[in-house]
Amino acid sequence: MENSEAHALGLTDRRPAALGNFRVLPDDLICDILEYLSPRDVARLACVSSVMYILCNEEPLWMSLCLGKVNGPLQYKGSWKKTALHLENVPYECDEAGRKPLYFDGFNSLFLYRRLYRCHTTLDGFSFDDGNVARTKNLAMEDFCRDYDGKKPKYGDTAFIISQKSARKVSMKFKDYVSYLKIQHDEDPLYIFDHKFGEVAPALLKDYSLPCLFQEDFFDVLDGDKRPPFRWLIIGPQRSGASWHVDPALTSAWNTLLVGRKRWALYPPGRVLLGVTVHVNEEDGDVNIETPSSLQWWLDFYPLLADEDKPIECTQVPGETIFVPSGWWHCVLNLEPSIAVTQNFVNPKNFEFVCLDMAPGYRHKGVCRAGLLAHEEGISENDPIISDPIRKKKRVRTLEPGEKNAGAASNDHNVPQGSYQGFSYDINFLAMYLDKERDHYNSPWSSGNCIGQREMREWLFKLWCGKPGMRDLIWKGACLALNAGRWSECLAEICAFHNLPSPAEDERLPVGTGSNPVYLLSDCVVKIFVEEGLETSLYGLGTELEFYNLLCKVNCPLKNHMPDVLESGIIYLENGVYRIVPWDGNMVPDVIARCNLIPEKFDVDGCPCPFGVWSKKQFNYRRAGMPIHETVSSPECSRIWPYLITKRCKGKIYAELRDTISLEDALNLASFLGEQLRNLHLLPRPPFSVSTFSDIEPEIDMPLSNGCMEAVPDKSKIPAEWNIFIRTLMRKKDVSSRLVKWGDPIPATLIEKVDEYLPDDFAKLLHIFEDENGLNKVGKVCSWIHSDIMDDNIHMEPCGANSCLIENTKDNGLVTNGSVNGNGNSAGTESWRPSHILDFSDLSIGDPIFDIIPIYLDIFRGDTHLLKRLLESYKVPLVSGESQNKSVKGGDKFGRLSYHAMCYCIMHEENVLGAIFSIWSELKTAKTWEEVEQAVWGELNNYKGFPGGCPLVYPRARSCCWLYPTWEGNWTQLGMCCLLERGRAHGQGLQVRVAWSG
Repeated sequence: MENSEAHALGLTDRRPAALGNFRVLPDDLICDILEYLSPRDVARLACVSSVMYILCNEEPLWMSLCLGKVNGPLQYKGSWKKTALHLENVPYECDEAGRKPLYFDGFNSLFLYRRLYRCHTTLDGFSFDDGNVARTKNLAMEDFCRDYDGKKPKYGDTAFIISQKSARKVSMKFKDYVSYLKIQHDEDPLYIFDHKFGEVAPALLKDYSLPCLFQEDFFDVLDGDKRPPFRWLIIGPQRSGASWHVDPALTSAWNTLLVGRKRWALYPPGRVLLGVTVHVNEEDGDVNIETPSSLQWWLDFYPLLADEDKPIECTQVPGETIFVPSGWWHCVLNLEPSIAVTQNFVNPKNFEFVCLDMAPGYRHKGVCRAGLLAHEEGISENDPIISDPIRKKKRVRTLEPGEKNAGAASNDHNVPQGSYQGFSYDINFLAMYLDKERDHYNSPWSSGNCIGQREMREWLFKLWCGKPGMRDLIWKGACLALNAGRWSECLAEICAFHNLPSPAEDERLPVGTGSNPVYLLSDCVVKIFVEEGLETSLYGLGTELEFYNLLCKVNCPLKNHMPDVLESGIIYLENGVYRIVPWDGNMVPDVIARCNLIPEKFDVDGCPCPFGVWSKKQFNYRRAGMPIHETVSSPECSRIWPYLITKRCKGKIYAELRDTISLEDALNLASFLGEQLRNLHLLPRPPFSVSTFSDIEPEIDMPLSNGCMEAVPDKSKIPAEWNIFIRTLMRKKDVSSRLVKWGDPIPATLIEKVDEYLPDDFAKLLHIFEDENGLNKVGKVCSWIHSDIMDDNIHMEPCGANSCLIENTKDNGLVTNGSVNGNGNSAGTESWRPSHILDFSDLSIGDPIFDIIPIYLDIFRGDTHLLKRLLESYKVPLVSGESQNKSVKGGDKFGRLSYHAMCYCIMHEENVLGAIFSIWSELKTAKTWEEVEQAVWGELNNYKGFPGGCPLVYPRARSCCWLYPTWEGNWTQLGMCCLLERGRAHGQGLQVRVAWSG
């Protein structure tokens, strides 16, 4: 009975007076607004008026509030309000105060009634026939491939899949879930949907086997956490199910029912479904679907469909398996408590669609999921798709009850059709909607994609190597996803220009997980710089060349562990023809000068390295805190790519050896990295010139405001290079929104406290102290930093039983414990030694602590023993010896190296925190950032460094750095202008090499 009917019966309509100005809002909108409040505020709002009491005591509301707050295992307390108040530590008895629920006349709501009905209805009386899907037994593989795969859904006797949308990851003990299942009356009940069931209950996998029709899965080449979730255990009560969706990455799926009954509804690809709204984000192509629960759709929308608009439907019973092809919409409703298993897979039939789905852009994704969603032509006012060029998101209009879908598919379900005549779920048709100018290396990556960008590249490369018989198919997919054809053309031109052998068939695809196209040829490596656009690419190559020239000039030992640079240049496309200009990093080639990338005040003649490290620091300052997009948008500049050719290293990257390498080899690696970090951090820096920072020169000369750098007495004591370092950090200080976007596994409670934890003045991270004369000094040395030493940038080579020990001690400074091969195995057992550090394109100048972060988290995976070994080999103070026993400006926390490292992790543009909370999963319940800091970085506070070293000037270098002993021996100071290098112990004592700088 609506409120108007109540008024007709003489009952007072209490809604206007009880809601005040809110009376103009419909009940469903008010209920949506209430979900944004906290549980305590909703409980308070229930006391405002009679109608608010009714609205604020709805169980679906409290279910939403509870699931939005729970962090960890969930215990259901008999009702969602009791459960939510329990999480708030509010006794439910105090909330009720012994009162019975209140009831009010004069208020009725059809919305609330329908929701109450859906919560308490049973499905025992639902009358469903067998549906319109043919059941087939003992289907042969040949018949399946010919008649079903990629064409229509299919029943069998094995299976896998279903989805449940949730803002958070909620877990329940099984006994608690069984209790919940027995007493719940939810409209869209919780159900177990666990893709890690094989890890938490390995015994379940003993009874799990793949159906013979679905043995092939291209994702099999990915191991461990790099493989996207692919199999699930599904347990759900009556009324639960999966609302309308298309499976991730346009994969296909099978689903086997073990217990219960499931009602399925399916539509061919490209349909605009009644009751469903599709959003496609123009930035990254992420597809968001608004859909009613499966129960609501069957109750409220299904009866409105004309016969010709009804979906393919069937009731699945135990022992049956249903096959869902790529791109098909499906909705599942559990008619009884049900148990099922499901799995997604990629095979030759859907491989190109999967690659297309993960290509950059949005238009093709809209087409795949909602017909001609992104098609700008031929759309009339009556069509169910409305194009709105102003909005960032495009939607499919929800049809009103009784409104006919003008583009409904025909009843011939054997022929996949879309919402429009002429739509075809054909790869060539869908590929027409790719955004041609979007690039896989530059465009934002969709958060809805099942794997990351780098994992996608690694997957394609592994397929290329592992399935040579399918290379024609894999090449088509790589061209869709990576634009592999373009980079292959560039590679061929570069090889021809430098008289390199033409790439072999095995060398056509870019390798692995790199952020740029990298090709491994027989004796060399070709890297094409494309990520983040031309300007970033120029700074990447320019800095790398500047650094390599420095290593050669000062004869630094690090040069022996960096691949030799053979050639470098710029390739560009002009009037359809590729052209190449050699470039050594100096001066500015004409093709680059025409792009206007050099600041107007930049002294090109006075600085031979216009894209060197200090110019790069200026560039990073300008864009700090801004969204990362391609920095040059003109079509001409988007077809210019720098490249670098280096000597190819033999062996393997550490990422391929991590799970098989011995402990002793890992310790030797840690020692090697410590020594090479020392070599890197002691290198002389290029001279700093304030004129380099011409566009921010006034800011450097003026005191900073707004908490950027609080007034520091005698500011001239802070070097200018630290000034730009601090200013860049300040531009990135608004991290809360970024952490919220990253979400799980970063705890929400810590995100709320992040601004409180970070310093108000990042200059305090410089370890500023007061010397004996009362002057402020900076306790850190600004040095070269690699910034990206990770497991795919460390190269290892095999070594024999005897040569390993000799070579390690002779060249690499590795630590041995007297064993023949480092791990105590018999002679001849293969061991591995580090040989090279790769990829110096992310070089910068800043705090040396930055380099420890990726090593500790990515290479060491949080192993403190390896970190300790690295520091023992590093032996350079991370703060000066003079400042170590001084009072540091800003308070005690600024004297902790752990605090510095934790701040840099939080401020990092990459999701470093996600790695931290994955490695230390117990920290997901941490209450403070200090707790995380001590657990992760506490070992740094035990490192005292080795103050008191002797000054070092590399030959022909202009600036001093400090060299510290690499062992416990004594030093003889031979003078300020000499190079002292600690010799290796061969059982013959100390060796010293002297190279005069004069």
